[in-house]
Amino acid sequence: MSRIGLKVINVPAGVTLKEENGVMSVTGPKGTLTVRIPEVIKVAIEGSSVKCTRVNEEKHTKQLHGTTRANLADAIEGVTNGFKKELVIVGIGYRAAMRGNDIVMNVGYSHEIVIKPEPTVKISCPSATEVVVEGLSKQAVGQTAALIRATREPEPYNGKGVMYKGEHIIRKEGKRAGK
Repeated sequence: MSRIGLKVINVPAGVTLKEENGVMSVTGPKGTLTVRIPEVIKVAIEGSSVKCTRVNEEKHTKQLHGTTRANLADAIEGVTNGFKKELVIVGIGYRAAMRGNDIVMNVGYSHEIVIKPEPTVKISCPSATEVVVEGLSKQAVGQTAALIRATREPEPYNGKGVMYKGEHIIRKEGKRAGK
């Protein structure tokens, strides 16, 4: 039984939903997103709430039930408030800068790394050691932030690298700690 799939989604004022050929179009104040609805999931729009139900009780259908409901709720959240991830760069000489829409990162390699954001994502650098990724789609914001973090993941000995703001890095002792 999918507990997530059974939850009713509340639709805020100013958001409209339209289903056409298995694709739900969600339009709000910040823009428009589309969510693919599988054939085994039925979406019922009743006033200011949306409810997802499944056609049968097969395992795959149960898996799609919760996923579809979560994707639809994320789309509604995205067109009303949007999503945002903040990253912090730690390390001597590590920095980031904007070049047009792309971000250029110097994180200890002999060359600079240029990352192009997903089409619906906006990247900004308030300072040389902070990066903010914003957009409508939770998947696109998370993917772009993961690409930026993957340029130099934080290492456990000195804590240097690119990490999410508020992320706790488990630190290890060096070789000299036991002496």
